[in-house]
Amino acid sequence: MTRAQGAKVQGRFISFEGIDGAGKSSHIEQTVAWLRARGHEVVQTREPGGTELAERLRELLLHEPMDVLTEVLLVFAARRDHLLRQIEPALAAGRTVVCDRFTDASFAYQGAGHGADTAVLTQLEAWVQQGRQPDLTLWFDLPAADAAARRAAVRAPDRFERQDEAFFTRVRDAYAERAGLAPTRFRRLEARGSREQVWQRVQAQLLATGWW
Repeated sequence: MTRAQGAKVQGRFISFEGIDGAGKSSHIEQTVAWLRARGHEVVQTREPGGTELAERLRELLLHEPMDVLTEVLLVFAARRDHLLRQIEPALAAGRTVVCDRFTDASFAYQGAGHGADTAVLTQLEAWVQQGRQPDLTLWFDLPAADAAARRAAVRAPDRFERQDEAFFTRVRDAYAERAGLAPTRFRRLEARGSREQVWQRVQAQLLATGWW
């Protein structure tokens, strides 16, 4: 985004991506705290979710059986409400938005994971987002087997987390493909190592933007 002199400053939009168990969620809180300590107004949100309607749709998506097209339509319906009621107003007010997942997750999970038609996803992306993409996407990359071990140690699985290792390998491969298509937006983070080691990688990528 251009920031013309004298113009109202548009906020920054950061998304966190990765397969379930990659550790991204544990670093979102730390990122938000780090940004606020540096004087930035931050809105922390997630997908699906972020608004009352989108959170209700999230519950259906995580726990109710449905075919893949229904799943796709619910994801993008939730995203539309999220954009209109939460993300766009925050960015227009100059705030930083930190979001746990965005559209890359739809191509990874619904597309590569569950087999949704990529052409349908691309069309919905254009209709729903009207060009809106994150300014920065931090992709926590971890092999599917490692992520499965982490998930098993911390929580009971939802409908997505019960998928097998082959599913999560497809999802991981799709993230790699998305990263290749948007190399200036994506930053790959090696998600193996201690929490402190991964946080140092996150912080380095944030500082490398020169925004903070």
